[in-house]
Amino acid sequence: MRKTIIAAWTERWAAMYSAEAKEIRRIFGNNVLHTYHIGSTSVPHIGYAKPIIDLLVVVRDINLVDSHADEMTQLGYAFRGESGIKGRRYFTKGGYNRTHHVHTYAAGNVNIKMHLDFKEYLLTHPEEAKKYGELKVSLAKKFPDETYKYQEGKESFVSELMASATEWASKRPNN
Repeated sequence: MRKTIIAAWTERWAAMYSAEAKEIRRIFGNNVLHTYHIGSTSVPHIGYAKPIIDLLVVVRDINLVDSHADEMTQLGYAFRGESGIKGRRYFTKGGYNRTHHVHTYAAGNVNIKMHLDFKEYLLTHPEEAKKYGELKVSLAKKFPDETYKYQEGKESFVSELMASATEWASKRPNN
C-alpha cells in the first residue's frame, strides 16, 4: 500500500532531477527537446513535498516515446500510457515507494505551458507556495494511509492556484 509521506524541501531534489533527466535524454535521444523539473520538489518556497521528483519531458513525436517503454522499464519505470490525460505518456518509478514521475508531451501540448506556468507562479508567489506546503503537511498527517483522500483534499486548493497561475501568466509579457 502506498503511503503519503511528506518531507522537508531539500536541494538534493534538484540533483536527483538532473541525474534522472540525463538518463531520460539518453533513452529518448534526439526526440527530446526539453526537460524540466516540475512539481513541489522544484519549488523551495513550498517547504514540504512528497519526495517524488516530477519531470516534464517535451518531445518532437509523442508516438516515438512508446518505442522506449522497455528501456524505461530497465531504468525502473512502469509505463502508464496516457493515464487519463490525452496526449501524455506517463511513467512512474519506485512502485509503492515512488521516487519519480515522468510526464511526457509533444511540443505544443497545452499541458506543458500549464505545468510551467504553475511552477513559475509558485516561485514568484512564495506566500501561496508556503500555504500549499502547509496544506500538504496537514493532509498527510490526516490521511497517511489513504493517498486518494490526500489527493482529494488538495483538489480545490490546487484548482484555485491553477486558476491564479493561468490568469497571472496571461498578463505576463510575451505570453
